[in-house]
Amino acid sequence: MSKRIYKANPATALALLAASLLSACASVTSGPDYQRPPLEVPATLAVSGTAQQLDWLTWWKGFQDPVLDALLQEAASNSQDLALATARMAEARATLNQNQANFYPTVDLNASTTRRRSSENSATFSPGSDPLSSDRQLGLSASYEIDFWGKYARADEAARARLMAQAASRGTVLTTLYANVAQSYFALRALDAQVTLAEQTLATRQETLRLQKRRFEGGVIGELDLHQAESEAASVEASLQATRQNRSNTESALATLLGRKPTDIMHPVLARGAEVSALYAHQAIPSNLPSDVLNRRPDVISAEQNLVAAHADIGQARAAYFPKLSLTAGLGKQSKDLSTLFDPASLFWNMVGNLTQPVFRAGAIDAVVAAANARQQQALAQYTQTVQNAFRDVHDALNNIAAGREITTTSTRRLEALRNTLRLSDLRYRNGYSSYLEVLNAQRDLAQAESGLIDIQRSQLNAVVSLYKALGGGWDASSVVAQAAR
Repeated sequence: MSKRIYKANPATALALLAASLLSACASVTSGPDYQRPPLEVPATLAVSGTAQQLDWLTWWKGFQDPVLDALLQEAASNSQDLALATARMAEARATLNQNQANFYPTVDLNASTTRRRSSENSATFSPGSDPLSSDRQLGLSASYEIDFWGKYARADEAARARLMAQAASRGTVLTTLYANVAQSYFALRALDAQVTLAEQTLATRQETLRLQKRRFEGGVIGELDLHQAESEAASVEASLQATRQNRSNTESALATLLGRKPTDIMHPVLARGAEVSALYAHQAIPSNLPSDVLNRRPDVISAEQNLVAAHADIGQARAAYFPKLSLTAGLGKQSKDLSTLFDPASLFWNMVGNLTQPVFRAGAIDAVVAAANARQQQALAQYTQTVQNAFRDVHDALNNIAAGREITTTSTRRLEALRNTLRLSDLRYRNGYSSYLEVLNAQRDLAQAESGLIDIQRSQLNAVVSLYKALGGGWDASSVVAQAAR
């Protein structure tokens, strides 16, 4: 309340101040207090390999590719998904500020003027009186509801939890964005490697076709061998065209993730950094992670904060069962003439206390409480499911990483064997011990194995990124607390 009211009417101001102190000291918060649901989780998340010290906030730097670093920074600066999540955080903060206003009295300035004419034939009209009259009023009014049962305290708790949930949801958007950009970049570099491999293979097939034509013209080979060479060259050329098409689509998808302009998406120009093989060689895997690292995963934090808010909503709903005490006060000047409005005799003030106890609501309050309890059960199920999915994501990422290592080792051995097979097949064909079909089969197997190794390396890189995403990497969990403390 303003100083003017304190000075003009100390009794009113003192009463409202006393009510505020009484509310702060004697309120009883209704509803259950939140306790984290007990869940059985493993003590550690075992990872095979050498332990490495990693910076979770910048996990991508482990790949040692400045181009990847720059692309992630660009995406974080331009992402519309992040802009949307930030706006939702601002809305949640505004809701929190709005709820916190309930802890303070409302004060309004009122000014009015009235001109009326009374009926001269009414029972209350005094003969000889002027039927015309005026009234002017200027003053302050204040009202305050004492939060005995913690209705507003629970509302503040719920709004604060929802703000933290929105902050964590923004973290989910951020970690997903980082993962998608990194994986799209790896896909692009893998397709670059596939295009290079296909171009080299096509050059080899075209050179083979040229030699086969000369042999055919010289009568060394038959028409069948020539057509087989022609078919193989055309097949490799078609594969190259399809790979270039996939690369172009991947470039536009990555440009979209980076938040670039439509013209840049139509004609994407993307920098290239390390080769996919170099990225694969620099993959960094953490070892023996504690399971409580999932407490920093943003979607788990968001789900738990929504559960906290649902608990607080129950208390807010149950407060409607109890009496509501509100105080209102008014102070100002009132006069029929404007010239005497500010005379001391024109002063007026009032203070009213109102106590309301619900008696009959036809089950309306029960229904509101039941709905709040139902929403709390929904939030509990969503939280439990989110934790389950978090552990599944970690399990699958670790499994894919371990399997990828074994597949890579096996594929490398197979690749070496196929190179020897092609060398021997070509030697046998040149010496007339086998048909050209044997050479073609060896060439195809080797090309497929080389292409498959590139895909295996890309899949392994994606699995590493999925692990960091599953563990909430790239996002600072302390930002949730910082948002709530602001």
